[in-house]
Amino acid sequence: MARVTVEDCLQQVDNQYDLVILAKERTLQLGVGDAPQVPVDNDKRTVLALREIAEKKVAVKDLEESTIDRMRDHPDDAVEQEDFDSPDGDSFEDLYQGEVSKSGQAILPSKR
Repeated sequence: MARVTVEDCLQQVDNQYDLVILAKERTLQLGVGDAPQVPVDNDKRTVLALREIAEKKVAVKDLEESTIDRMRDHPDDAVEQEDFDSPDGDSFEDLYQGEVSKSGQAILPSKR
């Protein structure tokens, strides 16, 4: 097993913080079935990801775009509030009579 160091990876990535995020992204990709671009040699996915970055086997720009795309909030992924029905037995509306304390908190009948 070839030892991979942060210094090897930092030649490809701007700083160690970006390196952590990009290595995590590549590790996730390997975890869902992407083929490793370096020999596995009984290494864990994290080590494989770092070795791929250090050896320029994966494009850093592609990893950045993949990370951004995965973290971006897609409109069709948003869950509308109307999709959730209030659970049976939710009696907040029954308990709340419209009174508000000086601090702006709702006053329930049991606290009056």
